[in-house]
Amino acid sequence: QVQLVESGGGLVQAGGSLRLSCTASGRTFSDYAMGWFRQAPGKEREFVAGISRSGGRTGYADSAKGRFTISRDNAKNTVYLQMHSLISEDTGVYSCAAGLALLMSTLTGKYDYWGQGTQVTVSS
Repeated sequence: QVQLVESGGGLVQAGGSLRLSCTASGRTFSDYAMGWFRQAPGKEREFVAGISRSGGRTGYADSAKGRFTISRDNAKNTVYLQMHSLISEDTGVYSCAAGLALLMSTLTGKYDYWGQGTQVTVSS
């Protein structure tokens, strides 16, 4: 089992920045590819960004490219999502996910463990 705990969400004005963190416990963190997903009210969960086990490969949704950066610190068992130039459409619950033996994936079904999520609200 892997336990994931997100933090760093909150209320921010449009154009502002936030950094989300997700700390893992329970298994060897570097065995897992990690992803960030978000779910807006009334919408399905969607992929935001992903990172491979070593951190050498990253991927982003088109909506996140150029504004968000995913990174990880395997020594701290933590993955981060730095978000800049936030817009109202970025509002939602952001969850991290861990996938064993993945290179990286945009698909929710490929991930084995999920955190509870942290709310991000962008006011316009």
